Amino acid sequence: MADLFKLQIITPERKFYEGEASMVELTTTEGDIGVYRNHIPMTAIVAPGVLKIHEEDGVKEAALMSGFTEILPEKIVIMAEVVEWPGEIDANRAEEAKIRAERRLKEQSGEIDIVRAEAALKRAHIRLSLTK
Repeated sequence: MADLFKLQIITPERKFYEGEASMVELTTTEGDIGVYRNHIPMTAIVAPGVLKIHEEDGVKEAALMSGFTEILPEKIVIMAEVVEWPGEIDANRAEEAKIRAERRLKEQSGEIDIVRAEAALKRAHIRLSLTK
């Protein structure tokens, strides 16, 4: 097993995760990244995507919607605005959000509405992918 590093994921409401991982995969505004121990120090803006936490006994997945990450050689901190385990996702609510976003995109009533609808649709797809 690869060298482990500390991983901490916090939201304004709670400590979402605190433990050790061998790798973390997440989406940033610059694209998808995978981080191992001894990664060069950096910060990044989190974009909506599936967070994958590689632990000694398997991989845990969560829906990570937005926030910031600080990556250090032996520790990663993700300060998330929204992050959810698959069991916390309401599939019916996510499906309704998807339908609303698709309807808004068909109407196309202004540039800002389209950007918001596309973001909502992406979040709904991420949530739904983890409930299957």
